[in-house]
Amino acid sequence: MIEIASARLTAAINPHGAELSSLRDPAGRELMTDADPAFWSGRAPLLFPIVGRLVADRYRLDGRDYSLPQHGFARRRDFALAEQGADRVTFRLEDDAETRAVYPFAFTLDATYRLDDATLWIEIAVTNRDTHDMPASFGFHPAFAWPLPYGRPRGDHRILFDEPEFSSLRYIGEGGIAPDRRTSPVVGQTLPLSDDLFTADALIWDQLASRGLLYGAEDGPQLRIRFPDTGLLGIWTKPGARFVCVEPWWGIADPAGFDGEIWDKPGIQRLAPGETRRFGMDVTLLD
Repeated sequence: MIEIASARLTAAINPHGAELSSLRDPAGRELMTDADPAFWSGRAPLLFPIVGRLVADRYRLDGRDYSLPQHGFARRRDFALAEQGADRVTFRLEDDAETRAVYPFAFTLDATYRLDDATLWIEIAVTNRDTHDMPASFGFHPAFAWPLPYGRPRGDHRILFDEPEFSSLRYIGEGGIAPDRRTSPVVGQTLPLSDDLFTADALIWDQLASRGLLYGAEDGPQLRIRFPDTGLLGIWTKPGARFVCVEPWWGIADPAGFDGEIWDKPGIQRLAPGETRRFGMDVTLLD
């Protein structure tokens, strides 16, 4: 485990998956999930080279089928330590024979975590080191403590979007993303959090107006979460769990029944040879 610190926050990152495992305030209070295995043992996996699940866990590239697990393989790989300082660290994942067997591309994925006062900045840089175009998606999946450790009841917590959110939601149906949409539970800018929201899996926005939100109880310390470059967002937990995931995505699960080439998959990014694509989010403790 690698720790970095600022005057206001301490973060711990696991080289396995380059996964943020802990984010603590100056009093040592934990802002991330307790990773109770009765619900979900993840903490903040990095989703690459796909987001979500493929139909039958398979994709087609140039007429050939390959297999990838839900959310890809990066979260299950050991990253190398590329750079380390007191308040920042960069981990690196590169292709090898094992990854090329399921994803036949030469790539580099750098994951940089940086603390500045009360803000954690996370930047992902994906580089296509191959000689032909590379398909890729990326997603963040951080699980924050619900309730936050400041004495407010779980039922007082809510999401406050930066903008009013009127768009309907996508949802995971039988075999993938369902073709129809569901009415959003957001009232204006506010999503009151309750277990009932998540009985049918994640809430998925693919037309989000906001590029940031507040999470927490209205009368207590809150987390300011920003994702400037995407309008795709998942919010998820398992009913009864003591976490809620706020997941900016650059990609999405297969539509139900999808049987096309990976280039036709919704949310796929096309990286030219030598191109680097960056994905970022930041989290600020407001107290």
